Amino acid sequence: MKPVSTILKAKPDNTVHTIGPGDSVLDAITKMASESVGALLVCEEGGRIAGIVTERDYARKVILKGRSSKDTAVREIMTSQVICVSPAHTNEQCMALMTENRLRHLPVIDGGRLAGMISIGDLVKDIISEQQFVIDQLQHYIMGDRA
Repeated sequence: MKPVSTILKAKPDNTVHTIGPGDSVLDAITKMASESVGALLVCEEGGRIAGIVTERDYARKVILKGRSSKDTAVREIMTSQVICVSPAHTNEQCMALMTENRLRHLPVIDGGRLAGMISIGDLVKDIISEQQFVIDQLQHYIMGDRA
């Protein structure tokens, strides 16, 4: 299994999209839509991670509770206990964390600094790529023996 650092390098855009805890949920949802992402890291002024806000948070903590997106601050719905990984974590370890904790996004912290964010989609794409490589190698091996 590949380390997270390799998965991050393979991403075409490793931008981590953030929002402030005092910003409105409407701002967060608007930013998620415009950036085509399902989560934003919630960061304090100095860049410290305060939480994470996801489309799931919006659906469950705003829409289903009849709250106003415009009048609700991100801090009121964000998940403040953010599970992070290091660049040394493997795809398999990340998948296990995501499954156990029902997560779709993991921030990557390297030496105390935010290095990126991986999603379940990034991990699935990596696994499919690895499996395709193995299939190709096996096909070459089989064809090479019969030629």
